[in-house]
Amino acid sequence: MTLDVVQFSFLISLAALVVGASLWGLAFLEKAPLRRMRMTDCGTVLVFSSILLRFAGQTRPLNAIEWGLALLSPLFVAAALWRLVRTHCPPGAEQ
Repeated sequence: MTLDVVQFSFLISLAALVVGASLWGLAFLEKAPLRRMRMTDCGTVLVFSSILLRFAGQTRPLNAIEWGLALLSPLFVAAALWRLVRTHCPPGAEQ
């Protein structure tokens, strides 16, 4: 059995979804607020990017909920990336 592009993208999106959801789950156990926020932002980027990747490989037409996710996912990804950039370590603060 060989993998085609659609099956490969589905497996990659599934892996990203699992990693992103696990980052969301681990963020609840984190004590430091900045680290917790960065973990949820990384999880948000992975989860919503995997949703968009699944839509790209889909052969059937999108329904209303999927259209809503397709329109809102880039906004969530952009907002999470913006917060990740804004909360990076300042130069010289590395341990």
